[in-house]
Amino acid sequence: MRVLLVEDDEPVAQSLRRGLIRYGFEVEWVSTGGAALSHEDPYDVVLLDLGLPDTDGLDVCRALRERGDVPIIVISARSDETDRVVGLELGADDYVTKPFGVREVIARIRAVMRRAQPRTGVAAGPDAYGARLTIDRKAARVRLDGEEVPLTPKEYDLLAFLTEEPGALMSREQIMEAVWDANWFGPTKTLDVHVAALRRKLAGAVVIETVRGVGFRLEIAKDAGVS
Repeated sequence: MRVLLVEDDEPVAQSLRRGLIRYGFEVEWVSTGGAALSHEDPYDVVLLDLGLPDTDGLDVCRALRERGDVPIIVISARSDETDRVVGLELGADDYVTKPFGVREVIARIRAVMRRAQPRTGVAAGPDAYGARLTIDRKAARVRLDGEEVPLTPKEYDLLAFLTEEPGALMSREQIMEAVWDANWFGPTKTLDVHVAALRRKLAGAVVIETVRGVGFRLEIAKDAGVS
C-alpha cells in the first residue's frame, strides 16, 4: 500500500516512515503543503499533519478532497475538538492526535481502507499459522486448537507484530518502537517478560528464538500442523 506522508517534523516523519515500511507500506514523505499538492506519483492513503510551514494543513485537506476520494488521515498535535470537527468536515476520514504509536496509525489506515473499499460479500477470516494457531486481527483474538488464548493487550500486539513476517529477525529496537512506541524510554526487560509469556501460552504452535545481542525471530513450530 502506498502512503503519502505530509509532515514537517523530521524526527516524527522518519520514525513513522520506518515503522510503516517495516509493515510493508511504501512511503513517500514530503514536508510542505505545496509539495503534497504537487506530488504526482499515485498513492492509496494520505497521512497529513496540520502544522505545515507553508500553509495550513486544513487547506491542504480541502484541496486533496476536491481532487478525489483517496482516504486522508490527519495526524496532528492539535487536540482541540474544533480542529477535529473542521478536519472531518473538510473531508478527512480520520484524525489521530500526537503523540501516537506506529501500530495505532497502521490500525487507522487499515480501518479507513476497509471502509473505502467495496465489500465483496466474503468477509476476510482469521490468519492461520499452521493448523493450530489463528489470529483474528479484526477482532484482536488469538486461538490455539480452536480455543481462545487469553493475552494481555501488549502480548497480543507483540504476537501480531512478530507474525507479520514469520522467520524474519526483528531487533529489540524494532519491536520496542512498533509495540511499545517510538518514544519508549523504559527498560527493555519488559520485552523479555512478554516473550516468555507468549512462549508459555503458545507452546507447541510457535517458536520464538532469541538471537543474542540482536532480538527475536518467530517461527511456526514444525509440528504445528498436528492437533
